[in-house]
Amino acid sequence: MTETLINLYDLSDAELSALMAELNQPAFRAKQLAEWLYKHKVATFEAMTNLPKPLRETLAARARIGGFVQVAEQHSAESATTKRLYRLPDAQLIESVLMEYEDGRRTACISTQAGCAMGCVFCATGQMGFARHLSAGEIVEQAIHFARLLEGEGERLSNVVLMGMGEPLLNFDNVVTALSIMLDDHAYGLSRRRVTVSTSGIVPAMDRLRQRMPVALAVSLHAPDDALRDELVPINRKYPLSELMAACRRYVEDAPRDFITFEYVMLDGVNDQPEHARALIALTREVPCKFNLIPFNPFPDSGFRCSPPERVRAFANILQGAGLITTTRKTRGADIDAACGQLAGRVQDRTRRVLRRMELAGAGSPA
Repeated sequence: MTETLINLYDLSDAELSALMAELNQPAFRAKQLAEWLYKHKVATFEAMTNLPKPLRETLAARARIGGFVQVAEQHSAESATTKRLYRLPDAQLIESVLMEYEDGRRTACISTQAGCAMGCVFCATGQMGFARHLSAGEIVEQAIHFARLLEGEGERLSNVVLMGMGEPLLNFDNVVTALSIMLDDHAYGLSRRRVTVSTSGIVPAMDRLRQRMPVALAVSLHAPDDALRDELVPINRKYPLSELMAACRRYVEDAPRDFITFEYVMLDGVNDQPEHARALIALTREVPCKFNLIPFNPFPDSGFRCSPPERVRAFANILQGAGLITTTRKTRGADIDAACGQLAGRVQDRTRRVLRRMELAGAGSPA
């Protein structure tokens, strides 16, 4: 059965080597296998033509190459953005987004958890609740799917951001393994500067990431003081801003970029006033950083609205006037519910409605 098979995307370089040794294969077979998985991105063992046929047959009996089922795909009419919904082998749903930019960047925004436990009040995924961590292979496979799509168009995936569903640093071990695969020259071979982990501020895990796998870091800030951030980002009650800023200063010492990116979603009348901008300047004075202002992407019953464009511009001007590099994220894919969790939430709601109708009709639940 599928669930008893080894997912090869779950295995680090050392684990692929151990598997080949267990199968009495020479050491170079592990490198060959990694190249088929990550450089050629094949989906079947039959395609691994420089592996002996008996080895391919053994691998087919013991292992699998991923295991996603694509449930839905949406293409934005407003921007070069593709959103996919995948069903995992245990029926959990996750989302991934591919963003194609005019400067040539091709960025996959991928998930690290099914759902999220952080409870940020402006986030659609946070309102879904937490289902489970994704394995390293389930994280990597999202990037591989988009890489295959791009290579079919003569393009290449250039960047990966762990900014999809979930809090990456709560799934630390699997995220680090996935990062090692993305960065390994024998595997996908991305640069540390081109892989970004986003966190809401899990301070001890930020320090561990700095020591183990220092890639680019983005911090979901969203408020300039503890009182407001406690409301918007509940993890702030455990790791307040003074601790978070100290962790950011430590991280920059080993980061592949000499700054932290602070993400700041613009919420109308909540965190978008001039005094909030000035407080941010004071808060981040000792942290080398840039700001990414994000127009809020509404979802049903959120209770928030996006700040008007003129207020976003005024906010950005205050930060820039203090010498802070500030960009305003262009809204991409709003017409395809680009906020994390929206598509999955709709599918889950639709599934629940179908089940309720079946129960009311006396049909019971499907097997």
